[in-house]
Amino acid sequence: MRAVTVLSGPERRRRWSSAEKRRIVAESRAPGVSVAAVARRHDLHPNLLHLWRRLARKGVLVSGPGEDVHFTPVAIAAVERAAAAATVDHGASCVIEVVLRNGRMLRLPSDATPAQVARLADALEGHGR
Repeated sequence: MRAVTVLSGPERRRRWSSAEKRRIVAESRAPGVSVAAVARRHDLHPNLLHLWRRLARKGVLVSGPGEDVHFTPVAIAAVERAAAAATVDHGASCVIEVVLRNGRMLRLPSDATPAQVARLADALEGHGR
């Protein structure tokens, strides 16, 4: 008969949702709180918590679909300026310019779909890897 070893304790290779990561990072940023103590309380390695904190600072640890939705301010040209610009046709279509968080400029035709814009923005910001 062979001996069987039963491992007690939490399962390794756990999956943490973005919301859980953000909650734990916020807890670790409270004044007077030790990162190691927060890591112990949640049974994770302090290095992983430091990685999540670094990702949060860089803006990479962002919310998933439907979480923490925010509106982005948009400036709309006055009707007179838009009409004047429409009469000056240099053979080019209207272009939408978006400045991404990493400083890159994304220029798209006005008929681009939101799905196309999202895919391009993710690729240029490095999230689509």
